[in-house]
Parts: sequence; C-alpha cells; structure tokens
Amino acid sequence: MKPVGIYIHVPFCRYKCPYCDFYSVTAKEDLLDSFTNETVRRITALACENITADTVYFGGGTPSLLGGRRMTAIMQALQSRVNISKNAEITVEANPASDLGEFLEGCASSGVNRLSLGMQSALKKELSAIGRRHTPGDVLNAMEKSHSVGIDNISLDLMLGIPMQTPDSLESSLHFIEQAAPSHVSAYMLKIEENTPFYRIKYALNIADEDGLADMYLQTFNRLEKAGYTQYEISNASKPGYESRHNLIYWSCDEYIGIGPAAHGFFNGKRYYFDRSLESYLSGIAPHDDGAGGSVEEYIMLRLRLSEGLTEEGMKERFGTDIPKALREKASSPLMVPYCTCDDSGICLTRKGMLISNAVICELIELL
Repeated sequence: MKPVGIYIHVPFCRYKCPYCDFYSVTAKEDLLDSFTNETVRRITALACENITADTVYFGGGTPSLLGGRRMTAIMQALQSRVNISKNAEITVEANPASDLGEFLEGCASSGVNRLSLGMQSALKKELSAIGRRHTPGDVLNAMEKSHSVGIDNISLDLMLGIPMQTPDSLESSLHFIEQAAPSHVSAYMLKIEENTPFYRIKYALNIADEDGLADMYLQTFNRLEKAGYTQYEISNASKPGYESRHNLIYWSCDEYIGIGPAAHGFFNGKRYYFDRSLESYLSGIAPHDDGAGGSVEEYIMLRLRLSEGLTEEGMKERFGTDIPKALREKASSPLMVPYCTCDDSGICLTRKGMLISNAVICELIELL
C-alpha cells in the first residue's frame, strides 16, 4: 500500500485572530491534557495495520500550545501504532509570539523535523492590524531556536492583501524573508470569511482591491523566484527539494488520516470529517462519512493547483487513461491561453491562471 499522510488538528489558541475561520477554542491546561489523552486513545484504536506514513502534520489552531510533553506523548502513540518511515516529513505549526524553547526541544527529541511559523508580515503595524501579537524579532528568535535544536527545515507564512499593506510594505516583508532564508514560504491572500470579526467590518478595512491584490500576488512570487524559491503550488514556494510533502499529498489526491476536531481525512477510498466541536471529539464521537474520494474529476481539479499540473504520466498511472480530449481542447482554446499551458506532457496553469484558479479550473472541468 502506498504511504499515507497523517494530519492532527490541534484546536487551541491563546486568542482568536480577527480574520481566522479555522476551528479553535481558548487553551486551558485541563483541555490540553484531555485533548492529548483522547488523541492518544484514537491513535491507539486506529485500524491501520501495515500502514506506513511518510508525512505527519500538526496544524491548528496553535499546536505549539501543547508544549513538549504533550507533543511527545502524541508522537510516541503514532510511532507505536503506525510505521513512520525513516525519512518522514514531520511538521508542526507554531506561533512565534510564544516562548518556543521547551516545545521545540520536545519536538526535536520526538522526531519533528519541520517547523511552520505564522509570520504573516514583517511589519509591526500590519501585524497589529490583523491582531497578531508577535514582532519580526520574535520570528527570527523562533528560527534561531529551531536551528539550535536541529530543526532546520522552516516555513514562513505570509499574508497578502491585509489591512495597511502596500506594494512597498510587501517588498519589506519579502526582503525580510530573503534575509531570514527559510526553506519554504506559504503566501496566502486574505479572504474575509463569514462569522469572523473582520467580516463585520469588511467595508471599513483598508485593504487592496482585486487588481491591487492580483499585483501583490504576482509581485510576491516573482520576487521569491528571484530569491531562489520555486513556486510549486498556487500558494507555496520553496527552495529546491523543500516542497511540503504533506501539502503535495492533498494536491495529488492521495490518502491521509485526519484526527482532531474539524479535521478531514481520506482513507481506504473514503473521505470523512470530524465535528467542529472539541466537546464532541472528547466524547469519543466518530467522524462522519463524507463519501467516496479520488474520482477523475477530483484528481484533475486538485492536480491543477500544482505548478506541474495535470500530467499524462500521472493520469495513466492513476486511472490507466489519457487526459480527456475535451479537456485538452478547452485548455488549448484562445480564451484559455493566458491562463494555462497545454502540451504533450499535460496541462498546467500559468501564474496568471493561478490568480483566478477557481474560475479557470471550473471552466476546464465543466465538460467532464
């Protein structure tokens, strides 16, 4: 069986950022302990004999709030139940506002080898505008501590289109990234989600319009390219060989085991999800069936997020068939030329196409 990924959603934050729609609750010691115990129990009960995992990802929320002791307990449970490959990529997200010393030491001793830091911006005024409490100096300190414990594969998050951000201020953040030299950068465009404080004041926010945001997106990935980073997915760029292997599982429509409140999974051909409720999770309620996964349409839609795109080789390996003729004809039409490339190897989006990926992908697959 092909190796799978493992995703664990840690649903705790010290405070809620005004733009965030991910599921999280306020961190309290008793809840952190209860979550850890329940997660260990669920891992121990996994029906996953002979399963090998080559990626593990702790997302959130703020996984660093678990501390080293709890992280170690969860990792030990995983290592006792699942065959984690020797060269597995094991990632944990962290907030650079926290004192990460004890946490990172625990991570390193339990096998974590990749750190994802929620930097978002390298300017104090922009961080304040989005409710973040760390400073650019905190990011550098966290990176230094990570290197000191042997975790050298570091990713920085960068948000585009946040309040008060301009092309010049974005350039300052990009210069900071170049100097900090992480191995990976995730650059996300701000999306104002319902049920967030930002949604209630969206018309009063000083943010770029669609054209301005598009320019910032192109500015970001062009600038990262000059600094030695290769864009491999709509929102991600890395130094050669440092692409997020866990992210590639999602965009290649491969299987992964999801655990935790609000987590999703795709295993044994079935997709499933957990309730957005810590209480439900701690009560032992099972995840919900979300239907079959891995269809041709789903595979095409996900692969088109990658810079490599949809390849003939991949289609033949996965489904034993060529890329549908109708899809090729659509991708080759004059209307689509600025947004995608179609050649003998397959179909991929251009950088302009990635800007409006949802619209382009919907247009391409509507005939399937």
